[in-house]
Amino acid sequence: MEYEIRIVDETNKDEVLALRMAEDQLGFIESPVECLQDAKDWPEFRPVGLYADGSLVGFAMYGALLDSQGGRNLWMDRLLIDERFQRQGYGRRFTELLIGRMLSEYGEQPIYLSVYAENTGAIRLYEDLGFEFIHEYDSDGELIFRKALV
Repeated sequence: MEYEIRIVDETNKDEVLALRMAEDQLGFIESPVECLQDAKDWPEFRPVGLYADGSLVGFAMYGALLDSQGGRNLWMDRLLIDERFQRQGYGRRFTELLIGRMLSEYGEQPIYLSVYAENTGAIRLYEDLGFEFIHEYDSDGELIFRKALV
């Protein structure tokens, strides 16, 4: 299978907007419409489509965001796999690919993400990939995880 991460632009925007979340995941992530609006409002974010064998299966955003000390932290945000492609390993594979892409673009540094405590499937995935809860919460009450690099 061929996996590809493509920047969201006018050629694939409508396709991304058509992605749907599984019913049991509603509320864990913003809709694609909200995500793309946030990417406009926050140019630090890079919205990307996640493709398997040329078909769009998901969406994510990532970027280097300012922290409270004036530095930058690398964040993976808004990982969404369309409901039709759930439980097929795409979440794991694209998380791995996103980590590689982020480190390639921004250099070796810790990666942060946030997740609701109720999203136990995502938490298991992130922990399996080396992310650890750092006992901090974002402004929405999500748990903040960090993948420290060796």
